[in-house]
Amino acid sequence: MNDFKQIIQENKEQFYQDLTQIMQIKSVKDQPCEHAPFGKGPKEVLMKALSIADSYGFTTRMVNDAVGYAQLGEGKDYIGVVGHLDVVPEGDGWSFPPFALNEKEGRLYGRGILDNKGPIMSCLFGLKLLKDLHLPMKQPVRIVFGTDEESGSADIPLYLSEEHPPKFGFTPDCKYPVVYGERGIVNYELITAFSDDELKEFGEIIGDQARDHVPDKLQVKINGALVEVSGKRAPSNAPELGKNAITLLAEKIVQERLVSGRLADYFSWLVEGLADKHHGEGLRIDFEDEDSGKLMITPYELQKQGNRLVLGLAIRYPVSISEEQVTSTLSQQIPSKSELTIVRRMKGTSYSKEDKNVQKLAEVYEMVTGLDGTPVTTTGATYARSVPNIVAFGPSFPGQKGIAHNKDEYMDEADLLLNMEIYMHAMLALSNE
Repeated sequence: MNDFKQIIQENKEQFYQDLTQIMQIKSVKDQPCEHAPFGKGPKEVLMKALSIADSYGFTTRMVNDAVGYAQLGEGKDYIGVVGHLDVVPEGDGWSFPPFALNEKEGRLYGRGILDNKGPIMSCLFGLKLLKDLHLPMKQPVRIVFGTDEESGSADIPLYLSEEHPPKFGFTPDCKYPVVYGERGIVNYELITAFSDDELKEFGEIIGDQARDHVPDKLQVKINGALVEVSGKRAPSNAPELGKNAITLLAEKIVQERLVSGRLADYFSWLVEGLADKHHGEGLRIDFEDEDSGKLMITPYELQKQGNRLVLGLAIRYPVSISEEQVTSTLSQQIPSKSELTIVRRMKGTSYSKEDKNVQKLAEVYEMVTGLDGTPVTTTGATYARSVPNIVAFGPSFPGQKGIAHNKDEYMDEADLLLNMEIYMHAMLALSNE
């Protein structure tokens, strides 16, 4: 077995210098403009990554101003490593500058250090080290940089319109061990109508609310008095790690009897159905299966729109369950005068866990870490749903959860360099399969 630890240690300072250039760019999706379909930041970071890849001596190309790649080797078929350079907004409350590479006591901080700038750049630099070592690689390896993963992966069709998909590959944007299945995702808007009188003393709900995270602070004026709640932010696919301000607000309204009539009934329904009931048990949608575990539900947004309250719900359901089963059951549990509308859907994906390449990744993980490499499933959503023939592989190790999308997003330096080692072995093994 090749031992890559020493060459990684000898070259890590150059890696950090190059990663710093990527971390400094605020690559949050913005208004499209000429030659920048997802805004200036994502395009700028893509150009910088390709510039760095050029300096390493790779063949590079930008595709439709949306995706770029760096390739080692020649040939039609290639092994693909598909990651993304766009990030979610930074939010408030950081202890460090969010758009920088910060280090404290062996831990690296910054927006995107885990999701996904750190991991995909570690793959690029790892491939550079393989190139420098002149190790034989039978098939080309291509590092693919996306720029819209966080907002729906509209970049991938633009890539696939001009480039064929990889023969096999992985995305370093989830967890270990190798992930062979991703749960289905469906987001709903639950629109509940009230009379003008019922909502006239209920003000606008103010706070940071978006589908990627559990909201942590909300405020609203009720009968002229300001009502505030504070919880704990967490990724929407790990709601148990947070304290949801939507259900906290509902509990306060119910406990203090701040509203009456149908509005009181609505908030009682919200508490009974959703407060600390992350698996759908409060709404009779607690589906589960052996491979992927329990359904997960997250209320992520509550807004007043005219004489209606609009509740956003994100659901991740087991691989053996259909979206239709979830929708049919949920629609029987909603409040009166309510309408349930699907606003986002992503079907689950599953790759054979017996596939030789999946097993090869499992073997690499076990060889480098000494940990169990049995393939797993995830509640997350990655490029594996959009790019044919790839699976998710890393970067988070077992027990690491709820770090991405939060303030002070971090990755331990030792883990980032261990990822690079794993990815070097993985790219070498897949190329020579």
